[in-house]
Amino acid sequence: MSDWQELSKKEALKRVDSSEEGLSDEEAGIRLSKYGANKIEEVKKKNLFVIFLHEFNSWLIYILLIAAVVSFFIQHYLDAGVILAIVVINALIGFFQEYKAEKIIEDLKKVLGDKSIVLREGKQKEISNEEIVIGDILVLKEGEKVPADCRILNVTNLETNEAILTGESFPVDKTDSVLKENTEIQERKNLLFSGSVIVRGNCTALVVSTGKETEFGKIAGLVQKQEEEKMPFEKKLDSFSKKLSLIAIGFTVLVFLIGIYLQNEIHEMFLTAVSMAIAAIPEGLPAVIAISFAVAIKAMHKENVLIRKLPAAESLGAVDVICVDKTGTLTEERLSVDKIYSGKFYSFKEKVDKNLDLLIKTGILCNNARQEEEEILGDPTETALIELASKFGFKKKLETEENPRVKEFSFTSERKVMSIVREEKGGKIKTSYVKGAPSFVLEKCTKELKNGKVVLLSKERKKELEEIYNEIASEGLRVLGFAIKQLPGKKGEIKLDDAEEHLTFVGFVGMLDPPRKEVRQAIEEAKEAGIEIKILTGDAKETSIYVAHEIGLKGEVIQGKELDLMDESQLRAVVLRATIFTRITPQHKLKIVQILKEEGKIVAVTGDGVNDILALKKADIGIAMGIRGADVARDSSEIVLLDDNFASIIKGIKQGRRVYDNLKKSIKFHLAANFYIYLVVAFSLLFTMPLPLLPLAILWMNLVTDALPSIAFAAEPAEEEIMKRKPKRENILSGIGLYIISAGIIAFMIIFGVFIIALQKVGLDIARTMTMTTAIFFELFFAFSCKSEHNGLKYIFNNKYLTGAVVISICLHLIAIYTSLANVFGFVPLTLLQLLICVGSGAIGFFVFEAWKFVNSRRKRA
Repeated sequence: MSDWQELSKKEALKRVDSSEEGLSDEEAGIRLSKYGANKIEEVKKKNLFVIFLHEFNSWLIYILLIAAVVSFFIQHYLDAGVILAIVVINALIGFFQEYKAEKIIEDLKKVLGDKSIVLREGKQKEISNEEIVIGDILVLKEGEKVPADCRILNVTNLETNEAILTGESFPVDKTDSVLKENTEIQERKNLLFSGSVIVRGNCTALVVSTGKETEFGKIAGLVQKQEEEKMPFEKKLDSFSKKLSLIAIGFTVLVFLIGIYLQNEIHEMFLTAVSMAIAAIPEGLPAVIAISFAVAIKAMHKENVLIRKLPAAESLGAVDVICVDKTGTLTEERLSVDKIYSGKFYSFKEKVDKNLDLLIKTGILCNNARQEEEEILGDPTETALIELASKFGFKKKLETEENPRVKEFSFTSERKVMSIVREEKGGKIKTSYVKGAPSFVLEKCTKELKNGKVVLLSKERKKELEEIYNEIASEGLRVLGFAIKQLPGKKGEIKLDDAEEHLTFVGFVGMLDPPRKEVRQAIEEAKEAGIEIKILTGDAKETSIYVAHEIGLKGEVIQGKELDLMDESQLRAVVLRATIFTRITPQHKLKIVQILKEEGKIVAVTGDGVNDILALKKADIGIAMGIRGADVARDSSEIVLLDDNFASIIKGIKQGRRVYDNLKKSIKFHLAANFYIYLVVAFSLLFTMPLPLLPLAILWMNLVTDALPSIAFAAEPAEEEIMKRKPKRENILSGIGLYIISAGIIAFMIIFGVFIIALQKVGLDIARTMTMTTAIFFELFFAFSCKSEHNGLKYIFNNKYLTGAVVISICLHLIAIYTSLANVFGFVPLTLLQLLICVGSGAIGFFVFEAWKFVNSRRKRA
């Protein structure tokens, strides 16, 4: 905002060619045309068609589309249709989720009000916020949002909440005085910022910046320059798809060349090779991904976590560092009394004695909070004093016949105290109830309430009280001092000195924006899950340390001004080492996120205001606040917390890990169950045997065994130890290679063995049907083994969808064997004994792998 804080009122008015009477409508119209409307351009959004097309931007989708085209040209229309249907359904699920999330976010936009009061030629006029121009004089009062950046002209007891811009949780006192040069943005107390809220008092203010030129708008504009990066899961999926396509193509070409070399028919080998390639490509995977995301998104939504982009559901589970804002996410964003002192420190369970009674009474009667129905409205400090009184059983006596208000001397930034004079005992006595900054209150006190009696206040005792005040403040609390003075009942006009000199000191209260109760447990769960938590806040050091301690976070504390003095290597070291960063700027926050990402971390960042959006865009996962968040922050994020609660993030991470686990189970099942096809075909060619699996039969097996079971893995419940392991930064294939190869070899041995024996005993047609049936039962039984790395038997029936999918797949294959469909795929009916041999042979793989798991687990325990 340039140097507006350094200018006097006259200088500021002169610079924008305005006056305290405001502009004329004609001049305002000219300026509106010149400078444009007072609105912040939203983050560029994709139109609906672009959002839909974006769902096809994946290597896996490219492979499937190629497979569909090849299937079509070789006249396998059913397979082409199934693949295309899966691709389109996947795209539609992603599109509708993103569209739904955007609609919800539109409903959350509440940063700027619709209309404001301005002075035009000395008269108040209500206009749309978009019509406000530089040079306008705004008339603002308690409860209103500031629609533009302003220089304050005249002020009465003004306090604002600037958390949306600076991250500060406490109300900020405002003044109309000239300030020094190079004042930090948090200390520019004669300026108002767009998007902040008037929490107390009123003022007139000169508009000096509008729209994108405001502090709010400048940072919003920087978001446009941030390139949108793919989320970790999208990168993993692309890497997996590329590797899979290369492996599938390599094996397919190899089998095709072996067949040609051994003088098999080119046409037959081509169809076989294409069938194997289609079988190897997990065409059901996009559906599994989409359905897994849909299941997780629904579960997350119940936990108040709104997913805007599908991959964010899984990527959240991979996060290993969360950079979290303090105010409102870790805390409740409301002030409450944490410490009480009146001659001694009081707990909230003690009986009310004379000292505590008078302290609470002073807090009630020196108070301008108002009650509307069941809610107490007003300055957060004053509502906290009413809540304190209610804890000790006091009624909310804001205006009563017993203590009618006589006069108020309002708080000013110079005096730092306020006082309200009230009548007592039918007007025979008047009492001045005073509260304010402790040092200013103590300065005016000559007596003290001690053990219920008024005694003289010595210099030594004053020093003791100052030490007590500093002790409370050192815990990160906002401290208020309280005092009273009795006045003659018949005294005439009461002056300021009468109400605020020679006071009797009553006590202190220390206030805190309390941590959310559930956050401490969430922090413990995060630690157990290997997730590092860093607090990034604009708040003061003491306050941040206290909150961190309360929620169970310990570690090094660094202030923003310290970061500015570090070189790159020092900065990198402290970012990795420190836990709490206070008084930081948006640039600090962005730099911290960049360093963490460069170190290979998967980073989630929370934010609510315009000061957070650069970091939200840069992070792997941007998490915006739904209740108090700025619309531009939500537009810059992948996830929105509908309840602004950190604990909800941890619940969302559990669902994200569940998504990843289920996708890995599905991929493991698909690849392990199809790898053997290459071995069966290759060995039959090498031994100059008839092909055990014909092209159409391979496609039938692919359709029956892969589609429904693979999709059913999306509904797998989370495993018990899911939040007791470190985040996984591996690619999807990591750790399952041996499993896939072992399963492929075992399947090959069983299925090829069945084919050889059946070929000798019952002929080619029955042998092929038994081979295919054994292969199908092997895959379906094997699905249950893929459910857990530890004990498949324990969890065998905990997913009714997988059980149902296996039953349906078995029924479909039996229909294909025992109906006229058999002619299409080259099947023949099997006898009951032959069918039972196929079932028994297919079940061998399941029991082999369960035995392997059992031995492995025993060895690890040993």
